[in-house]
Order: sequence, then C-alpha cells, then structure tokens
Amino acid sequence: MAQIGVSESLATIEADLLKPGGIFALESVEVLGESMSAMANRLKSLRDVVANSVGHGDGDYLVFSDGVTERRITFREHERLVASVASALRDQYGVTPGDRVAILGANSPEWIIAFWATVSLGAVAVGLNGWWVAPEILYGLEDCSPKVLIVDRKRLDRLEGQDPGVPVIVMEDDFSALEAYAPDAELPNPPIAEDDPAIILYTSGTTGRPKGAVHSHRNVGALIGLTFFHGLRNILNDPPPAGLPPTCQLVSSPLFHVSGLHTGAIAYLVGGVKSVWTVGRFDPAVVMRLIETEQVTHWSFTPTMLHRLLLHPEFGSYNLSSLRSGGGGGSTFSPALISSAKESLPQLRTTFGVGYGLTECTALATLNSGAELDLFPTAVGRPLPTVEIEIRDESGLAVADGVEGDIHLRGPNIMLGYWNKPDETAAAILEGRWLRTGDVGRFEGGRLYLASRRHDLILRGGENIYPAEIEQRIEAHPAIMEVCVVGVADNELGQIVKAVCVLKDEANVDAAELTLWCAEALAYFKVPALWEIGREPLPRNATGKVVKAVLTQQADLHFIEED
Repeated sequence: MAQIGVSESLATIEADLLKPGGIFALESVEVLGESMSAMANRLKSLRDVVANSVGHGDGDYLVFSDGVTERRITFREHERLVASVASALRDQYGVTPGDRVAILGANSPEWIIAFWATVSLGAVAVGLNGWWVAPEILYGLEDCSPKVLIVDRKRLDRLEGQDPGVPVIVMEDDFSALEAYAPDAELPNPPIAEDDPAIILYTSGTTGRPKGAVHSHRNVGALIGLTFFHGLRNILNDPPPAGLPPTCQLVSSPLFHVSGLHTGAIAYLVGGVKSVWTVGRFDPAVVMRLIETEQVTHWSFTPTMLHRLLLHPEFGSYNLSSLRSGGGGGSTFSPALISSAKESLPQLRTTFGVGYGLTECTALATLNSGAELDLFPTAVGRPLPTVEIEIRDESGLAVADGVEGDIHLRGPNIMLGYWNKPDETAAAILEGRWLRTGDVGRFEGGRLYLASRRHDLILRGGENIYPAEIEQRIEAHPAIMEVCVVGVADNELGQIVKAVCVLKDEANVDAAELTLWCAEALAYFKVPALWEIGREPLPRNATGKVVKAVLTQQADLHFIEED
C-alpha cells in the first residue's frame, strides 16, 4: 500500500533503492554504543573523497567568478593542490591527526582546498564564522585551540593587530606557496575511523555564545547518502527533459555553514559536479548572471535570497531556463513564497523542495518536494532513510500523531557533540543518542510540521503562540516582502505579539489593514498588537536566520557582512 500522499510509482522507486542489494541498501550498525540503521554502501572517510575525485578528470569542480576575476579548478588539479597543501600543513606546521585547523574567510578556492587538505590529514577542519567580529574570532580560536589559522586579509584585519595566539597563514599572501610546496606529493593516507571528528562548525549564535558542533566522518558520510538518495529518487520519479546542460550547482551559502560546506563543496566533489560560487555579498543580479552564463541547473537558497531575486528589477532580463531545480532551508519558506517562485520560475513547479535540518544533525532530516509539496505545502517533509523522528512532551514522553511537542531526531547523522562542552552536549544528546533539537512541531501522516523554535515561543496570558503561523499569514499579504514576529514584554499579559514587516518596493500598507488581514485567519490573541512597518531589511546572521534579539532590543547586530 502506498504511503499517504505518496504516489505508487514514487513508493516503488524508494523501496527499490533501499531494498537489500539496492544502491542505498540499509544495514544495522553500532554508533558510539547504540544500534541504528545506516546505508551499507556509505562513505567511510572524507580523505577517500579526495582520492576518488581524480576519476572525475579534467572537468570543472570549482568556478569562482565576481564578474571581474575568475578562477576555475578541475577535479584533477584540485587533488594535486590538496596533496601539496596537506604536505605543507604537516611538514611546516606540524598538523597531525586530531589537530584542529581553523579556517576563517569569505568563500574562496583557498578555503575549500584548505578544508580538504585538513581532513585528508585526519585533522579537524574548523569553519569559523566569516561574519564574526574580533571578540568572537578570539573566542572561537580559544575554544577550538587550532594548530594554525588560515585566514583572509579582511578577517585578519578585524583583529586590529591583536595576537590570535596561533601561527597564521594569510590566504592572499601565503597560500600560493602551500599550493606549490609539493606538486608531486602523494595524498596523505592516515588511518581514519568513521567516528573520528572531521569538522567543527559553530552554531549561528542567535542566542547565547556559539557552540562548536563536531561532525564525524560517519556523520558526513550519512549526509552524503541522504542527499544522493533524494536526488536519484527525484530523477527516477520525474526524469529531466532532454537537452538540459550537464549538472551545474550554484552555491550562494557560506562555507562555514552546512549548506555551503556539506551539501555544497563536499557533496559536489563526491558527485563530480561542477559548482559555481558567488563571491561577497549576496547580489541577485550576480546570481542571475551566473545562472545564465554558466548554465546552472540547480540552486539552493534561503527564503530571503529567493525573495530578493524574484523582486529584483532585472528579473526577466536574464535567461534562467537552464535552472532545473531549487529549494533550501535556513528558515521557513511560506506557502506564498513557494507559490510566487513556481509562478515566476515555472520549470521549478515539479522540482521545488524544502527541508528541515540543523547543524547538529549534519544539515538534513526531512525533505518535501515536487508533488508532495503541492499536496502538503506547510510540511517540511517525510524523514529521510536512517533518520528517526519522535515528538515528545515537556516530561520527555512521546506524544500521539498530530500532537505538537519537542522535536527529537536520531540517526548516524547526529553530531558527536559540542566541542569542549560536556554539559551542553549532555543536554542536547539524550539516552539512545536522540538529539533534542529545541524546535517545536508535530508529526502527522508521516510528515513533520514545524511550529517554532522553543526560545521563539510567545507566552501571552497563558496562551502559547508560535510566530511561524503568524508570519506565514502576514507574508501572504501582497504588500509584504518579509516579516518577523516576536514577543514583547507586557505587564498584564506577560508578553504581547509584535510584527516587524518589510514592504515590497512599490507597496504601502498600514497597521490597521494588516490587523484586519490577520484577524480574518487567526485567533484574536495571535493578531499582533504592535506593528513596525518599513523598508529596511530584517537583521540576519550569515545563515539567513533573523536575529530576533536585535528586534526585541536585547542585543546589537554585530555580524559583518562583506566580501
């Protein structure tokens, strides 16, 4: 019997891919003392990815272009550069398995090569947030204690001469010497276990101090299996039309985030896929130019990026017909935005996808795309193979289907823990290696629906209010480009609802009209009592999430968005 909302053909495809002997056959494995499901034909180490990539030959792996300068690196050339840089890190800086190498910079070929060189040594690549200011950079360096810092000049200048406390390699000044250090070197081949740490990425830090989520080689291998499973089932279920250009991925997410590194640089080296990278601030015109000139077939974006592209005055002036699929995460996609994207980019009608994941689960847990997204537009999808989902109440007990509660995840993609933070790790990873995500939602009909993050919950006079529901209603108004709903302290009710709205360029609307708009679809206590309406973009961090503490005046926006 087919699953609810899943076509019989798709269910058959999935069963065939996952069956014993299938490409994505499952097996039971032990992960850190716990038995769970994993893909049998999985990637065992990131070093192996580099070694195998030479089989992709002289096709382009990396294309970096800002309209003025351009650098293209083939798969074969990339492997040679990685081997040389790895040799230099080992010989000149004493990097050995388990050591940390901190990487701090804008997206660049040097960032990616440094990453692959580090993990090929069995060392741990630490992606420091490129939007951090000096105190945060110094905090990150103290936290991860790297053997060396590889940094671009702009980020180094933010320290204003303060000693980072570790040897420094400046990308613009020193990196070319590492690339030329040992052109004939063999790629290192240290012993690497699946559960050895490979990557540390810091959580976005919208509240509190950032924590370093530690990903093992197993975690990343599990993610790669999930992404390739999803890609192949989509192709088999909805074959692309004839005559499309070869697969080419556009990446506009930062490398210090799972969307840029894990589902970008790593996945594309595994798959032998050409990747085109934006440089500097997000610019919709640059994205459209690259899609046209490089014949980009796929782009993963945040809702904010998609908003800005669709509303750009030059939209329609570029040929975007090569784009075959798109979607993403980072924050919630409203049904109104998805509908607008499908109308403006009709080739995405059957391929647009949204998903749910977080750094702590190595990027992905669920996906919803194609016909399922049409049928269930507010769901973030069914769990991917090997991923278990459980919704629990405040006492930690599982709730019934359709009941909201705390989202918990389990699988081989769950991080090892937070670097040097045993208490925080114990609070997040529970018995059986279940991850407490901090998000609120419900599991209904085999699909996950998000309500909110627990710390975003608004408590008004005893009523629990989830901002996402209100945001989706307001965003459906034709005058609104984006919105954020927050709770504001109130003496009588504890908190009241406030909406911060950003208008489209030519649009105007007042609080009275928006109040009526909300009252038509929402209970009275969910209708915002306070409105802030303007044209300034919402304050966001580098992963595209709104920093709500800025809107409630509990913090300043101190991230630096620049080249």
